[in-house]
Amino acid sequence: MNGSGIDFEAVFRALPAPVALLTTDLVYADVNDVFLSTTGRRRAELVGRYLFDVFPDNPGDPGASGMRNLEASLRRVAATGERDAMALQRYDVEDPTRPGVWVERYWSPVNTPVFDAEGKVVLLLHRVEEVTELIRARARTGPTDGERTRVLEAELYSRAAELQEVNEQLRQAHAREHEVALSLQAAMLPAPGPLGERRAAVRYLPAVGALNVCGDWYDLAELAGGRLAVAVGDVVGHGLAAAGVMGQLRSALSAASRVAEGPAQALEVLGLYARSVAGAESATAFLAVIDWDGHTLTYSSAGHLPAALLHEDGGVEFLDGATDPPLGARPEHVARPQATAAFIEGASLVLYTDGLVERRHEDIDTGLRRLAGSLAHHHGAAPEALADAVLADLIPAGGATDDTALIVIGL
Repeated sequence: MNGSGIDFEAVFRALPAPVALLTTDLVYADVNDVFLSTTGRRRAELVGRYLFDVFPDNPGDPGASGMRNLEASLRRVAATGERDAMALQRYDVEDPTRPGVWVERYWSPVNTPVFDAEGKVVLLLHRVEEVTELIRARARTGPTDGERTRVLEAELYSRAAELQEVNEQLRQAHAREHEVALSLQAAMLPAPGPLGERRAAVRYLPAVGALNVCGDWYDLAELAGGRLAVAVGDVVGHGLAAAGVMGQLRSALSAASRVAEGPAQALEVLGLYARSVAGAESATAFLAVIDWDGHTLTYSSAGHLPAALLHEDGGVEFLDGATDPPLGARPEHVARPQATAAFIEGASLVLYTDGLVERRHEDIDTGLRRLAGSLAHHHGAAPEALADAVLADLIPAGGATDDTALIVIGL
């Protein structure tokens, strides 16, 4: 039971269609009664067992592909979080009363992801409709109809197999692009060099289960007068294109921050540059300049989430006093705002991207409160320890569904 008063386990058992719950490792977590009667199996033969140990492809049919197609669909749903209604499949089932005897069966499967509160896929809802009798009935409608039926079925199976092959080729192509984009991203986001007596920690976590990396980036640049510019940003899009745009924006802002009068002017320059870069529209960035001698942070934001200033006493201040639209969002140039915050020695500056705080079906303020609570709890920790603690508190156990960049600067 839950707060609604509905016994959802009873609802699951009473569903009129065969339904199974699988883990993302394709192990049966539960099945309803109709699934048991349709497959001719007992619950103990299914729950806790790997799907394809229970239902392998017919070893006597070298052309059997139904189970292989089903596995590809289920793993795609687990990776992408998107529902998949499969084409009609033939996969034979071994008669439980006659080992080695395989019965021809036809199925129409639909696979749906089940998410937890963090937006991670934790279960797969596998619903099947058996249409064996319908196929057989069509084959019995007479010689002419039967011949036509067999031709149509053969075409259907051929097209379904072709579609599954195309999907697999696309998956492999995406996987190759993912690896290349990750390598490119790593090359363009090097670890920060020594900052003298200053301490900094940088973390970058690619999204788990995604076929493409995103365009998150960061930068640290030492300025004249012993100051430090620290930036973080996010490009709309995925894959190689986003990684390439990210590299261009990062380099441009790194250069602009060294010659501009302050963060606002540097972001103005970056915004003008972004208009000439395809794919840079609506990218976000946050830039702060740390003046160690004056104990001040000067900052400006182009549509990015606010950095957090963790004070020595554990108080958390979000730097949201100079927020403006994303890069290239305005049709005409307008001066960007800039603000300053004071700090005392022992504080920490924390910059991050949305993968750290955004969760599906959750208001962003909830994620920001979660971040503030984690920072307050671990205040006083050195940057490396603080970065690890924040990630442990905020990133789901199975990994985030979006890339995450995190920079912690000891002040």
